[in-house]
Amino acid sequence: MQKENLIIIGSGPAGLTAAIYAARANLSPLVIVGNQTGGQIAITSEVENFPGFDSILGPDLTDKMKAQAEKFGARFEFDEVTEAKFAAGQPLYLKTYGAEYEARAVIVASGASARRLGIPGEAEHVGKGVSYCATCDGFFFKGKDVLVVGGGDSALQEGIFLTKFANRVRVVHRRDELRAGETLKDRAKKNDKMQFVFDTVLDTIEGPGKVQAVQARNVKTNQVEKWATDGVFVFVGHFPNTDLFKGQLAMDGQNFLLVDKYMQTSVSGVFAAGEVMDPIYKQAVSSAGQGCQAAISAERYLEALPEPA
Repeated sequence: MQKENLIIIGSGPAGLTAAIYAARANLSPLVIVGNQTGGQIAITSEVENFPGFDSILGPDLTDKMKAQAEKFGARFEFDEVTEAKFAAGQPLYLKTYGAEYEARAVIVASGASARRLGIPGEAEHVGKGVSYCATCDGFFFKGKDVLVVGGGDSALQEGIFLTKFANRVRVVHRRDELRAGETLKDRAKKNDKMQFVFDTVLDTIEGPGKVQAVQARNVKTNQVEKWATDGVFVFVGHFPNTDLFKGQLAMDGQNFLLVDKYMQTSVSGVFAAGEVMDPIYKQAVSSAGQGCQAAISAERYLEALPEPA
């Protein structure tokens, strides 16, 4: 059983910022990275709204934050948490694929995962034309026609990125106007390769073998059309990665962790930051701020604990 002062679960902007602050406080935090360093931002093509950078690639921002945390003494373990036992209080127990831990404090920054459409043909075509990451898979669609499903910032950011490769990018949105920021909307609408289809949802994704077509339905008229396409990129929101903590940490109706103003969860010594507890803002910079708050609160919590025997 490995004993740790502070364990941070997750390595997105919240987890990495928490690691920087905790390391600077000489807490020697251990960051359990998860399935990917950087979380969602690591698969974001271009970040234009993080303070200090006019524009920076998501993976580059992740690398800089990780290096800064390591400089101050944070340690990184490339593993995933598979079990957590918090209800009994001290010590806090975590199990990963490779080890078991007892921690005096934990910061949950496990982030969120892409939401799926849940329509016929989607699951069987993942990796065969269905994707949730333009940065990861855009290269494979050189000279092709693709659809982007969604109307928020992520959909337009990734759609613009896809125009570097695809011949045509059709953005399909179930509402009658985009929800993205004005700057992004202006950029997208000025891009000759981008088209917009409003009031429309996809009912099926068709093969065989790889994506070849979709059935699209207008939500106002119920008219159904079949469109040929080579790929479907889905950006319709995210859900918090909180399954591990069900029955142990209090959550809201959407399974986001509930925290107080100190980022403390319902269990003493367990703090949370980022999209795992934030159903409203969901930005890299807000997640970073929450990571800072959680680390400072964890430091003060640990100072008040009696020294371990």
